[in-house]
Amino acid sequence: MSELLEWVDELSVGIEEIDNQHKELVRLLNQLHTAIWEKHGSVACIEILDKLVEYTRVHFTVEESLMRILGYPDYEPHRREHEALIAQVIELQRKLKSGEANVSFELLHFLKNWLTHHILGTDKAYAPYFLSKGAKSTSSKKSFWKLW
Repeated sequence: MSELLEWVDELSVGIEEIDNQHKELVRLLNQLHTAIWEKHGSVACIEILDKLVEYTRVHFTVEESLMRILGYPDYEPHRREHEALIAQVIELQRKLKSGEANVSFELLHFLKNWLTHHILGTDKAYAPYFLSKGAKSTSSKKSFWKLW
């Protein structure tokens, strides 16, 4: 069985910490894919999904904090995009835990598509701004944030 989403250079935003967090999101998504593929059961799948959601919240908090600190001009639309996904996933978690829905490949493909479109679209859009403000690029050996 292959991975649902393979990390490729095109997914890199060029900022070390953000790329590392995106890689972790991809790893968790692939872990969920494996659990569904290997029929580990809904309890195991829901536990992995819960980890994915929690890590996503942490990641969004980091991104949004940096946007505020650095004065990123498109902070509000980006934050609203984050909030919309979290709201969708919370509703999905509720349905899964109540038995109204099942963890499925359809869910996986929704998460995969959302993640790839978000990284390739809105996340790549902030990368040049962050880098101009001192973010450590994936090819740099400087400290991550001059501000911290």
